[in-house]
Amino acid sequence: MRVRTTLTHTEMKSMNPLNKQQKLTNMKRFATALLAGVTLLFILARSQQGLGLWGWVAAFAEAAMIGALADWFAVVALFKHPLGLPIPHTAIIPRNKVRIADNLAVFVRDKFLATDTLVEKIRAFDPAQKIAGWLSVHNNADVLADKVLAMVVSGLDFIDDVRVQNALRNAIQQNLHQLDFGKMVGNLMGILTEDNRHQMLLNEALRKLATTLDDPATQKTLAGMIVEVAGREYPSLMQMLGMVADPDEFSLKISTSLVNSINRWLHDIGDDPAHPRRQQFDEVVADFLERMKNDPAFHQKINHWKLQLLASPEAAHYIDGLWSQLKTWLRNDLTKDDSLLRIKIANGARHMGQWLVDNPVLRDSINEHMSDAARGLAGELRDTISLHIASTVKQWEDSELVRELELSVGSDLQFIRINGTLVGGLIGLILHAVVIYLPFA
Repeated sequence: MRVRTTLTHTEMKSMNPLNKQQKLTNMKRFATALLAGVTLLFILARSQQGLGLWGWVAAFAEAAMIGALADWFAVVALFKHPLGLPIPHTAIIPRNKVRIADNLAVFVRDKFLATDTLVEKIRAFDPAQKIAGWLSVHNNADVLADKVLAMVVSGLDFIDDVRVQNALRNAIQQNLHQLDFGKMVGNLMGILTEDNRHQMLLNEALRKLATTLDDPATQKTLAGMIVEVAGREYPSLMQMLGMVADPDEFSLKISTSLVNSINRWLHDIGDDPAHPRRQQFDEVVADFLERMKNDPAFHQKINHWKLQLLASPEAAHYIDGLWSQLKTWLRNDLTKDDSLLRIKIANGARHMGQWLVDNPVLRDSINEHMSDAARGLAGELRDTISLHIASTVKQWEDSELVRELELSVGSDLQFIRINGTLVGGLIGLILHAVVIYLPFA
């Protein structure tokens, strides 16, 4: 079953306060006119001495007047004192405003915002499926991209305000001054090295390096570099070698052997989990982490570097330049019909929609997480909303509360007066019939 989520023109028109007031006025006039009509009818019937059919008319009109007046009193007593007289148990709503506010808040909280109710509504709504279906509809991803770009443009205009820029700059600098980089990096490195993750990284690095050195071309290049450096740094030694052998051939052989030895050493470390160099690597990492986390001198040195960087005009100029370039690129891109950012956002939205369509397990996961989030927030949310409702109603002026309620339900309450008039008249006819046809001894 499809749930209608939009209002028709007629429904929206009926919610207009002016239309509500006009409808209420019309209903009051009609009910009052009906009372006036039965009153005139009663006077006319009584003037005929109740003869013949006029007796029935008089009975109807009299009972109708009583019903109309009684129901008029009942309806008016809800909102105010009838005729301005302080009759007990009238002006019921204004007198009980606090109790009504509290009861309304509790009703909304318990019936509409109960945790199980919210979670059940989310599950029944199936938000992941709705998102997938909406993004799968033609051009909806483009609509989403346009909305996102509109927010980006508004954000740029907001940030361009000098006052906002100064406030952001001061806030960023203040937070950076208070940030303990040493401890933060130490904690991050601690997470990265848990469960010997750093050894896994070392394995990958050794594998890559050893694979590269296994290539004969790489070995020849490195050997040539070693020969070149040796010839430049130790020319006398190379001349002495030239006296007993070909220096280029000898140097290349030595360099190639050195490269091969290094390569074998890397393979040995990579293949042996208990290699001494691995243990040494662990010790170096552990010592570095300990200093990052707990060494005050190390923290002070890092903090000094941080303060120097923040105080540097070059750093501020560099950051401002990057931000200016980013804003310029964004503004130029957003003005284009084929905006790259718009295309990226739209394509990303389409892929996300298709991904959700093709992965029911992912949709179930999203729905479950949304349900869990609603369950976690429901308690605080429902209490906050109920308190807001209660406090808002309590702060209303009595006249404002009466006016709002009367506009909302007053026109329907006028039917009570109308029905009271007609039903009262019918009861009058029945009683008149009983008196005539069932006389008491």
